[in-house]
Amino acid sequence: MFNLGYVGNEMFERALDLFEQIHLNFDSVTYTVVFNACAGLANDRAIKIGRKLLDEMPENYRNDVVVLTSAMHMLMKFGDVPSAERIFRSNQKKTIITYGALMKGYIENEMFEKALDLFEQIHLNLNNVIYVVAFNACAGLANDRAMKIGRKLLDEMPENYRNDNIISTSAIDMLMKFGDVESAERIFRSIKAKNIITYGATVKGYVGNEMFEKALDLFEQIDIELDDVTYTIAFNCCAKLFNDRAMKIGRKLLDEMPENYRNDNITSTSAIDMLMKFGDVESAERFFRSIETKSIITYNAMIKGYAGNETFEKALDLFEKVDIELDDVTYTLVFNACAKLCNDRAMKIGKKLLTKMPENYRNNNITSTSAIDMLMKFGDVESAERIFRSIKAKGANIYGALMNGYNLNGESWKCFKIFEEMKEKDII
Repeated sequence: MFNLGYVGNEMFERALDLFEQIHLNFDSVTYTVVFNACAGLANDRAIKIGRKLLDEMPENYRNDVVVLTSAMHMLMKFGDVPSAERIFRSNQKKTIITYGALMKGYIENEMFEKALDLFEQIHLNLNNVIYVVAFNACAGLANDRAMKIGRKLLDEMPENYRNDNIISTSAIDMLMKFGDVESAERIFRSIKAKNIITYGATVKGYVGNEMFEKALDLFEQIDIELDDVTYTIAFNCCAKLFNDRAMKIGRKLLDEMPENYRNDNITSTSAIDMLMKFGDVESAERFFRSIETKSIITYNAMIKGYAGNETFEKALDLFEKVDIELDDVTYTLVFNACAKLCNDRAMKIGKKLLTKMPENYRNNNITSTSAIDMLMKFGDVESAERIFRSIKAKGANIYGALMNGYNLNGESWKCFKIFEEMKEKDII
């Protein structure tokens, strides 16, 4: 079991380091563990090692269910769906585990229809994993077909699975995504031993259905230790409500939050967002400073918060301190801040940022829309038109930004040509 401990402890690079030192024949356990390590990493090195190992794997392991399942899982993590499907088809004795692995892979790659297509081909007894994965696929789709399959599956589910917290949580999540809050509440009440995951799913469902008061009602009933997900959901809920009750609960929760969650980027981001929504910029800044390892998500939350509180200069001050790689959200937020300020500093920062923006963000409709809007606010119609022409797949919002800009700069007559182009391309 050479590197099983490394993989179990998510030390995938070390697992691969050790694997490359092996000069013995591999057994089924080695193949499984290495495929899992490659899946956990899914970087260039892992992809190279994983594919090579799979290509060279002896024929006698190609019908080992555990080995094949881990190989499919790895390929799905690489985003190589066709290769995972080929392995699945080549497997002569498909088990419920094999079906589950492929369905899970489809869901991870957001191919929910394919997951349901495969689910409907299963003629074996379902296990707990299939119920969870099928409910997740139905939740991801939330269309008529998904609702029909999901409800039927839930109605026919054997009694022994109804107190499985993981299955119940995925069923609650599915029903909440369908907007069927009442049925989700019935399942929640029927669970004898509720855990924090079950509470989290129900609170999240209320938030997703914009029932923020109900979310806080349930949150206040929780009498077990909270996890990072629950903190995040509760902060998001308080941010949406930002009334007296939400402010009181949110601040109290933040004060009592254990130290180890303060460096969880997702939890910290939701806390910053909440404080900014409360208009408490000072507390958000204090919290931001206390975070040891800041990610781009944390910086984005602060920049967005400054913009939301109309402190645009502060947004640019912070942006200029960012020393890590920017993402599409950062570009969008900074373009928006520059557009709002529209002074010499903003023009300088905005134009410089635009010239540095990677090519792959130029076809992101949200980022490009904010760039066009910014340039139009600067009165630089020519540059805005250049950006517009460079975008391959234009959405309605891109056209809208350009036409708004023309109106703003007294060139309304140009809108007619753009309007005709939209009609030609069936955008309107």
